Amino acid sequence: MEFMLNASVRFTQIANDITGKVAQLLYAPVCITNSRGIVITSSEPDQIGLTFCWESCGETLANFLRIPLHHEMESGEIIIGKSFNQEAISPRLAQALVELVINQTTSCQDQSSSQHELKNQLIYDLLHNRIRDEAIFLDKARKLGMDLAPPRAVILVDASDYVLRNVDRPGCGLTEVEYKRRTQVAIGSIVNFFHLPSATICADLGQGRVGVLKASDTKNLDLWADCSNGSRSLSSSWANLAALKRAADALLMRLHSDTGTSIDIGIGRYHPGIQGLARSYEDARAALSLGSRLQGHNRVHCLAELGIATFVGVADEDTKVDLAKYLLSPLDHEPELLTTLNTFFAEHCCPSSTASNSLFIATR
Repeated sequence: MEFMLNASVRFTQIANDITGKVAQLLYAPVCITNSRGIVITSSEPDQIGLTFCWESCGETLANFLRIPLHHEMESGEIIIGKSFNQEAISPRLAQALVELVINQTTSCQDQSSSQHELKNQLIYDLLHNRIRDEAIFLDKARKLGMDLAPPRAVILVDASDYVLRNVDRPGCGLTEVEYKRRTQVAIGSIVNFFHLPSATICADLGQGRVGVLKASDTKNLDLWADCSNGSRSLSSSWANLAALKRAADALLMRLHSDTGTSIDIGIGRYHPGIQGLARSYEDARAALSLGSRLQGHNRVHCLAELGIATFVGVADEDTKVDLAKYLLSPLDHEPELLTTLNTFFAEHCCPSSTASNSLFIATR
């Protein structure tokens, strides 16, 4: 489904947190090396990526406190220099303090990483209609901080041009940590744009795609509502779609600005219930696939704007029927035009015969 953080990536993240906390507590230079003696994190960034050499620091080996660091299958060493204020601190006390930081950091990191992966998996299963027990699912979602009470529709963001950039170049393989960093940039941009309290309703779906469960009721789309279009009566599955499209257009501009690359977005209709999110995702995925091929890239795509292509490219019959009703609904208020259309089909789609019969009908 997505690049999962491996042991090496988690070790680096934990090392980075430990470095910052220990450097602040002991007011001393701190770096952490991996099993090969390479500095992977440091309070002095210019050391990162270099082989640690105590002689280059102008100190003797005795001036450094060295504490082993192990997590999962990875190992390294925490190296702490003299305090900047020259205050003497007991090595035993310093070691006890560092070990306390290690235990706290690894515990928090493991919990955070586990919750992140659980949340992504939960949303992935939801969008792919793999929910067996709705009550159990909602309980898991609540524990992970996901509020699924508001009506929601799916916005599918394809940021692969940014996330997978340079992946095909020789010698430029994408590391997992870089994949995660770029994905988080995209998710952070989405969260900031919608002023969300957290990224809990965004999920990395793999291959540079991010699924967004956007609250789609009138209150949450008020900023993008078009009051002039309020007279048109729509079924619930199409309600607020225009506002959602405008919101996605504005989001596209933000993402393009933040990443500097082409972005594609597919939007799905609102469908009621938890199971409806899987249908919304199918709408968004179909719109993204068809739209990017027919309309080009760096655009927002939705089924309502693809016209006849939707009837060819979408297999779901219910979606085709709903779309036909949506596209033809303006004719409900045009009885004369409906009469002309009925005549057109009755005359086997012959324009001249239709014109003659329509004129005859009109003059009767």
